[in-house]
Amino acid sequence: MSHHGFHYFDNNATTRVAPEVLDAMLPFFEKDWGNPSSAYTFGNHLAKHIEAAREKVAALLHADPREIIFTSCGTESNNTAIHAALVTQPGKRHVVTTAVEHSANIKFGKHLQKMGCEVTFLPVESDGSIDIHLVEKSIRKDTAIVSAMWANNETGVLFPIEEIAAICQAHGALFHTDAVQVPGKLKMNVRDLGANFLSLSAHKFHAPKGIGLLYVKKHTKFSPYIFGGGQERGQRGGTENVPYIIAFGRAAELAMASLHDENTRVRALRDKLEKGILTSIPHATRNGSKESRLPNTSNIAFDHVEAEALLLMLDQIGVCASSGSACTTGSLEPSHVLTAMGVSPARARGSIRFSLGLYNTEADVDYLLKHLPPIIAKLRATPGSSSKTGKAVREAAATAA
Repeated sequence: MSHHGFHYFDNNATTRVAPEVLDAMLPFFEKDWGNPSSAYTFGNHLAKHIEAAREKVAALLHADPREIIFTSCGTESNNTAIHAALVTQPGKRHVVTTAVEHSANIKFGKHLQKMGCEVTFLPVESDGSIDIHLVEKSIRKDTAIVSAMWANNETGVLFPIEEIAAICQAHGALFHTDAVQVPGKLKMNVRDLGANFLSLSAHKFHAPKGIGLLYVKKHTKFSPYIFGGGQERGQRGGTENVPYIIAFGRAAELAMASLHDENTRVRALRDKLEKGILTSIPHATRNGSKESRLPNTSNIAFDHVEAEALLLMLDQIGVCASSGSACTTGSLEPSHVLTAMGVSPARARGSIRFSLGLYNTEADVDYLLKHLPPIIAKLRATPGSSSKTGKAVREAAATAA
């Protein structure tokens, strides 16, 4: 990781498994490793541990435990919700989502278009917010479901999902929200929310990767996405991932307990970092609304810099951050989220997301604020660093470093 130590600013991508969560899981690898669907005690007593975990994640959402289906991840949950809405309402072949959703929604939407469904991808304003009237206008008689994320993974911008849920209800459309970025950062209460479906993924709040949930509101028609041996009351087949379900339950308890820390200490660290960057580095701007966003997320555009080169140089000094874009065959595809916000391709390609978490300290922020300005200055002074080819970017990073 480099001799400087390790400074992690990518908590929206994944989080460290909390020691308390690991402790809760271990017994289910070591001694309680049976199959909960078994007839004998060694396996079937695990069912009560699963139900205890279900109660804990239900409490995080203020839901009824019977409204919780354990899945493998947020992607599966998103796909399942939209699929269920289409299967249970065969006459409705229209789906509304937004242009800034997670790729789980964007790609599934494109797949549905190929399958003959109509999908509307709603645009957003320049600050990443959504025009609520546009949502209302987009709903038709044949709209099966509207899916809008609660908090954007790249910018942290929040959508007014209570209002969107109310509009959907008034127009007879189901509503799903991808709430993957929310636990531990905002209060969550499905009773006030009015969504039919909500997705979570446990690795975004200190549990392992590979376990998620789908909340399905009571009396909402549902059809499984994965058929099998009748697990999850017949709503999702597949042997239960017991250790991870237990981990999810423990992480849900911790997320409720850490809300205050996220909204005070972590928010203050994020604000210090953002202010420090914007005041010490010229031609740097925030992407997305300042107020209506998660307490931990800051997305900054650095003009005349390639994000890929910047990330490589940050990596060399032990700093982990990310850009919204994935490098495909040497050419950088600008982030679909920033593009939808009207950010120019060049500016989008120079944008970096810093997402903080419970394990970040003042020292992390001070370290980044000390090293970032000279790195940006170096990159801007290096000929070829604004070139669009991955090869030139890597060479520029190597020279600058």
